[in-house]
Amino acid sequence: MKVMIRRAEGQLSAYVPKKDLEEPIVEVEKESLWGGWVRLANGWVLELPWLAEDTRLPITVEAKKRATVEED
Repeated sequence: MKVMIRRAEGQLSAYVPKKDLEEPIVEVEKESLWGGWVRLANGWVLELPWLAEDTRLPITVEAKKRATVEED
C-alpha cells in the first residue's frame, strides 16, 4: 500500500491515502527507519522499504501491513 511518511513538530507520522488515515508512528525497529517495521498509534505494523538513511521527508513509499511484530 502507498504510505506517506512525514515529520511534523518532531513527530513522525504515516498517512495512508486509500484509507484517509493519518497516525503517529509510536515505535520503530530501526533508528534509520528504512528497511524495518514501524508501529502506528492505531496498532498497525508496516514494513518499510530499504532507502538511504539521508532520505528526505515527506516521502511516499510502498509499505506492507503485517499483523504482529516478532519479539527478540
